[in-house]
Amino acid sequence: MSMIKYIFRRLLALLPILFGAITLTFILSRLMPWDPVLAHLPKYFTEEEYRAKLEELGLHKPILEQFVIYLGDLFTGNWGESVSITRGVPVWDLVLERFFRTFELAIFSILIASFIGLKTGVIAATHRNRAKDTIFRGMAIIGVSIPVFFMGMLLQYLFAFKIPIFPAVGYKSAGIGDPPPITRFRIIDSILAGDMDLLSDYIFHLALPIFCLSFITLASITRQTRSSMLEVLQQDYVRTARAKGCREKDVINTHARKNALIPTVTVLGLSFAGLLTGAILTETTFSLHGLGELLIVGIVNADYWVLNGIVFLTTLTFIIMNLSVDIIYGFLDPRIRY
Repeated sequence: MSMIKYIFRRLLALLPILFGAITLTFILSRLMPWDPVLAHLPKYFTEEEYRAKLEELGLHKPILEQFVIYLGDLFTGNWGESVSITRGVPVWDLVLERFFRTFELAIFSILIASFIGLKTGVIAATHRNRAKDTIFRGMAIIGVSIPVFFMGMLLQYLFAFKIPIFPAVGYKSAGIGDPPPITRFRIIDSILAGDMDLLSDYIFHLALPIFCLSFITLASITRQTRSSMLEVLQQDYVRTARAKGCREKDVINTHARKNALIPTVTVLGLSFAGLLTGAILTETTFSLHGLGELLIVGIVNADYWVLNGIVFLTTLTFIIMNLSVDIIYGFLDPRIRY
């Protein structure tokens, strides 16, 4: 019950962040130097048509009343229709489709980066100032130094043009359909549908973008894990375990690694948040038609309902990630009590 109470308290504490992001987005959308009414009208229109559309959108009402209507529509999923990518398509369906596409890219990237980064960080710490440590530190420095878009273009040049192994752009081949939307994650849905041709096509198209995001995230995780592990290895309980005759493998795996993960979990949460934002550049580089492309098109075309929907879903994702990190802390550190 204490865990449930803690989650409830954390959700209450995080609600102001969500409300603040929603409010800020509303204010900025009204301060932008564009007229959202024009996006809903043809190239040539009359003043009567303009005023009719203004009243239809509710933009003639006082700003406070607009904000109340905006909140109600936002939380009920009544986000209107898009005027940018596909005119007339419900914004909720459009944003949700792109969100899952970006989320799939981010979740596979963070899983790969976490699996490899935690191992390389521990290896680097246990082989301090030796060859393995130097190699992994060098790779980490390269990873945090290279911009994500440059890494993407470099991978395209090497593995799509010079050595044509993977496709350069797109998330699927022409003529390839979509799997049944069971989970909305295309790779998982392809597995559930038993369509291996579709699965292999998706993997080939997402290989370079996932590698691009994974490598950059892997660098941060490796550095943090190495730093935490070096600090933990200097603690008294580790020296005591060694003095008692424990094997070095047991000292690392049983005593040191779990405690070294505590600060690394924070980096994992921040890295996942960074992947969602970094995916904007990656999706643009690889033409993946995800949330990043939708955000740019929404800004250019003054489709502020699309912008509001993207901010709402990404902020909600960040809140859930922060809550997940706090819960994981409790399992890793027994000193934390809920």
